[in-house]
Amino acid sequence: QVQLVESGGGLVQAGGFLRLSCAASGRSFSSYAMGWFRQAPGKEREFAAAIRWSGSNTIYADSVKGRFTISRHNAKNTVYLQMNSLKPEDTAVYYCAASIGGIETTKRVAYDWWGQGTQVTVSS
Repeated sequence: QVQLVESGGGLVQAGGFLRLSCAASGRSFSSYAMGWFRQAPGKEREFAAAIRWSGSNTIYADSVKGRFTISRHNAKNTVYLQMNSLKPEDTAVYYCAASIGGIETTKRVAYDWWGQGTQVTVSS
């Protein structure tokens, strides 16, 4: 069992930045791929970014590419999402997720554990 706890959300003006963190319990964090998803009100949860177990590969949704950066620190059991140049359409609850498969993926069904989410609100 893996527990994931997100932090770092908040209210920011358009053009600003936030850094989300996701702390994981358990000893196998370094073998999991990690992903960030987001869900805006009235919309389905969508993929934002993911990183391989080693940190060597990352993938991004087109909507965040060039603005968001996912990274991880395996010794700290933590994954991060640096969000720059934020837009009002980035407003959502952001979730981190862990995948036993170890390889970065955009597919929600590939992720085995989810955090409770952290709210990000971008004002115009």
